[in-house]
Amino acid sequence: MKITAYTTATCSYCRTLVELFERAGVEYTKYTVTRTPSADPNSILTESFRKMYPDRTGFPYVIIDGKEIGGLTETAKFFLENGLVSAPKK
Repeated sequence: MKITAYTTATCSYCRTLVELFERAGVEYTKYTVTRTPSADPNSILTESFRKMYPDRTGFPYVIIDGKEIGGLTETAKFFLENGLVSAPKK
């Protein structure tokens, strides 16, 4: 499974997404979307991100095996439906 996540540095949902990936034990590639150029090879300018995904307005944004999944909620739902994580016990 190839997972690509676009995040921002100050996004709490993005941090929770990374926790979800860790909990599921999956490998992923994370790109940090920034407004200013960075030497980090895993950073991407906001302008470039908007050209690739013009209809996307929030973060995080996840793509799995070439399919655009969406944000944190959609990714968590995908993981539950595919048995990658289980729902917390009450």
